[in-house]
Amino acid sequence: MPSLPQNAVLIPIDMQQAFDAAPWAPRWNKKLDENGLALLAAWRAASRPVIHVCHDSAEPNSTLRPDRPGNALRTGFEPQAGEPLVRKSVNAAFIGTDLDLRLRRLGVDTIVLFGISTDMCVSTTVRVGANLGYRVFLVEDACDCFDLPDGDGGTIAARDVHRAHVATLRHEFATVLTTADAIAGL
Repeated sequence: MPSLPQNAVLIPIDMQQAFDAAPWAPRWNKKLDENGLALLAAWRAASRPVIHVCHDSAEPNSTLRPDRPGNALRTGFEPQAGEPLVRKSVNAAFIGTDLDLRLRRLGVDTIVLFGISTDMCVSTTVRVGANLGYRVFLVEDACDCFDLPDGDGGTIAARDVHRAHVATLRHEFATVLTTADAIAGL
């Protein structure tokens, strides 16, 4: 397990309430909140930086619109004093936001990511972060995603979607960790 630099920033992505109800499809990771909250507690106890990311959808009927209750962060995932909240409207947390500027001003070269959903906003943020030159760690057991239609009338199980995306990210874009590994790396 690699040691994480003192200024490695923990970035929870889209830990929002909307994902618990329709129209969102079933998810697989029953330990998402438990693992995410453990990461936040460990980062805070170690006085390490945290930057939260929230999706503010511009889609008219989205449950993630800023004026909808589902836009709110899940219980326990709200920023604490000194923890910024970056609001995005596309998949990548770096696009159309000041996340890169915030990280550069902190002198950060390492980011640790988790959240919803593995195959969309988490994956896209991992990829863009790596392309911007950050050393990226993905905490796989603190991510979750949804069952997806396969285009032929069937469904790809969320767990399989997650596994395929983690494999791709591990191959080229990120070091993949468990929650226990990330905490031990502090």
